[in-house]
Amino acid sequence: MDFSKIISARNGRIAVSGIRKVFELGKSLKNPVDFSIGQPDFDVPEVAKEAAIAAIRRGGNTYTVTQGIPELRSKISEEVATRLPGQEREVLITSGVSGALQLAILATVDPGDEVILFDPYFVAYPHMVTLAEGKSVFIDTYPDFQIDVAKVEAAITPRTKVILFSSPANPTGVVLQREIVKQLALLAKERNILLISDEIYRHFHYEGVCPSAAEYDPNVLVVDGFGKSYGMTGWRMGFAHGPKAIIQEMAKLQQFTYVCAPSMAQQGALAAMDWNPAEMVKAYARKRDIIVNGLKDRYEICPPSGAFYVFPKCPFGTALEFVQKAIQEQVLIIPGSVFSQRDTHFRISYATKEETLYRGIEILNRLSR
Repeated sequence: MDFSKIISARNGRIAVSGIRKVFELGKSLKNPVDFSIGQPDFDVPEVAKEAAIAAIRRGGNTYTVTQGIPELRSKISEEVATRLPGQEREVLITSGVSGALQLAILATVDPGDEVILFDPYFVAYPHMVTLAEGKSVFIDTYPDFQIDVAKVEAAITPRTKVILFSSPANPTGVVLQREIVKQLALLAKERNILLISDEIYRHFHYEGVCPSAAEYDPNVLVVDGFGKSYGMTGWRMGFAHGPKAIIQEMAKLQQFTYVCAPSMAQQGALAAMDWNPAEMVKAYARKRDIIVNGLKDRYEICPPSGAFYVFPKCPFGTALEFVQKAIQEQVLIIPGSVFSQRDTHFRISYATKEETLYRGIEILNRLSR
């Protein structure tokens, strides 16, 4: 069979993730310094494990309602209400934040519609837009990775349907300034554009407060999840909260795609909400300081104040060339071209042991000479 005539043109426009390519290269290394993977290095809280195991043992292995179990939705609603008082926000439990984002994009973007993204961006964003046959419109945020709202306003056209951003951000670790978040929310509201705020790294902020765009407009759609804050990345537990009209459409799509989030994982997530990740966040603030202080004399770095990434500028060549050199020295990092229209930076995930950080710093500093 000629499969080239079977595979859709839409799927052909999506490349294999550059992050996965680095993972494959890493398999050939005996003892790598792995700065590539974007997931926490701490384990799932015991209380979450026990709740999920108990659910399995008592037969809680069937479908749940599409929107998610009522107890979990209620608990999320209560927590959201403490941060966004006075708002009526619907909650949908999803198969990870990626699932929430895919549902949101498919529920809102028609072929030819435009989605504004901020470069650098999370690797999946433009591909999700492509799957909906939309058009990604990129706004450059180099070198400080803050959003210039005047550029956003200039980029808006009659086809603009969605603005999507994350704060704290992957891959830069930058937390947007409160005034920028406010201006962005008010602009989207004024122009009748859906603003999607990806807040999966909300707990990982190290200075001050991490503002939510939903504070300034209840029509903002927020996507969030349990994977990063509770070490549950493989459990695929996310959620969205926002306007009822949007959440209902996302739930309708979920009926015919994911059906529901994993039932036992929902029970684990419910229990996890009683566990406080504050001590883990403090440990990550220390890791952030180790990596930034260790590299700042030899690399151009915009200091991150959230997530667990740093996005230095390459000291020579393209990002791909530098990453290949690093891999030869047993260091796994991700080229910035995976997240950007540029090929000038690289991403480090410092979600690893401190001794690994020091080992990686020594090698990267040697490479920069």
